This record gives sequence, structure tokens and C-alpha cells, in this order.
Amino acid sequence: MSANPATEPAPTPTPHDRPRRPGRPRRSATPGNSRGSHGSRAGRRRAGLLTAGLLPLGGAVTTAFVVRADITDPPFQGLDDRWLGWMGGPHDGPYLAVATVLNWFGGPVGAALPLALLVLLLVRRRLASAGFLLAAYLGGNMLVIQGLKHLVDRPRPADPLVRVDHGSFPSGHAATAALLVVVVGVLLVPAARRRAWWYAGAAFTLAMMWSRTWLHAHWLTDTVAGAAAGAGAGLLVWWLFQPALAREGVRSHDRRGAAAGADTDAVTPATG
Repeated sequence: MSANPATEPAPTPTPHDRPRRPGRPRRSATPGNSRGSHGSRAGRRRAGLLTAGLLPLGGAVTTAFVVRADITDPPFQGLDDRWLGWMGGPHDGPYLAVATVLNWFGGPVGAALPLALLVLLLVRRRLASAGFLLAAYLGGNMLVIQGLKHLVDRPRPADPLVRVDHGSFPSGHAATAALLVVVVGVLLVPAARRRAWWYAGAAFTLAMMWSRTWLHAHWLTDTVAGAAAGAGAGLLVWWLFQPALAREGVRSHDRRGAAAGADTDAVTPATG
């Protein structure tokens, strides 16, 4: 005798029309768990960003107090003297051209770039990005770098080849270079390409550090501390502004999607 079809449960259809046995629940991602996992990853990344900012900035501040204890003969003065000897002449040729360009970049040109970027951000109504730029540039340069310069007031090497102001520690040019690398990387470089940008930015900062010692404008440790302070300040401000920048990025993405949808509707012919 054949079984009565009415007494047997029918197979449950699946999205791919493959029957599966009744009573076996299909696995599916839980939205709450997905959001929790994403939030956990974001929290770890933000904590890592905070650490990445505190370590170099803390190192620069610690070095500043070491130098301040004996500004004429700090513990690493021997290393600074040897490096300055290696940076001896002749100071001409292509090296002079590169050092001169980098010296200009740390002056008026370096100030014009953040100002132009600020105007662009304001025109595009990226207010969170504009706030990040102002906080990083003004906080990093005015508070951190100038604050350390006045705290230490270390004498510069003898006979610098360019015009300099007071206070050799830390290097303002090296700090500005590292700070701009962070700011431009955050605001203009897509996240998928930032690793290459960080490598290029590190090479640029090292070149700036070399130029300041080659021009006898700074001791080696001045440039190391300046680069660390500039990068650390930029990373800390990024950490502070990261939630606001993320929200701004989502809003910008939504506006572009809405604009693209409106353009598609405008060019789609009516049917019916």
C-alpha cells in the first residue's frame, strides 16, 4: 500500500529550488551579531589609532625634557655631532637644489597647501573634514611644536645655511612634513591606497629630515623628535575626529547615490 501524500510533509522550497528536509533550520547571518562584529573591529582600529598617536608624541615630549635638562650637552650630543660632521660640504649641486626646495616647502608653500585644502573642503561642505584639518594643523604646529620649542630652546648648530628662528628642538619643518602626510592621507587618499601613501609619506619626511641637517639648521635628534611629534599629533586628532569623519563619509556616499539615481531616472525612457 502506498503512503498517503497528505500525511507526508512537503519539502520546503529554497531560493535555488533545491528541496531540503523539513525541520532543519537554514543558517543565516544574524544582523545583531554582524553589527557587533563590525563594531568590535572598529573599536580595535580606533584603539590602535590612539596608541599609534600617543607613542611617537610621548617619545618626542620625553626627549624634550631630556634635552631641557642640559641643552648644551644632552646625552645624545655625541651622535648629533657625528651626524653633523657627515653632513659637511661641499654644499652645492643637486643636493643644494633639493634641500632648497624642501626648505621652501616647510615655509610659505607648506602653509599655502593646507589653506587651499581648507577652502576646497568648505566649498564641498565637508565641515567635519575642515574641522579635522584646522585642529590638526593649528594644534600640531601652534600647540605641540611651538610649545616644545619654547620649553626646550636648544641652541642650533653653528653657521646654518638658511635663515632660522630661535629654538632648534624640535624641527618645525620635519614636524610639518609628517603632519601633512597624515592629514592628506586621511582626507584625500582612499583607504585601500593608504598603505602605499604611508610609505611615500615616510620617504618624504625622511628627505625633509635630511635636508634640515644637511643645511645645518637642526641637529639629527631635532628632526627625529619633530617628525614624531608631527605624526603623533596628526594621528591623535584623527582619533578624535574619526567618528565625525565616518558619519560625513556615509552622508557623502548617500548623496552621491541619490544623485546617481536621479540621473538614471532622468535618462530612462518612459514605457507603457
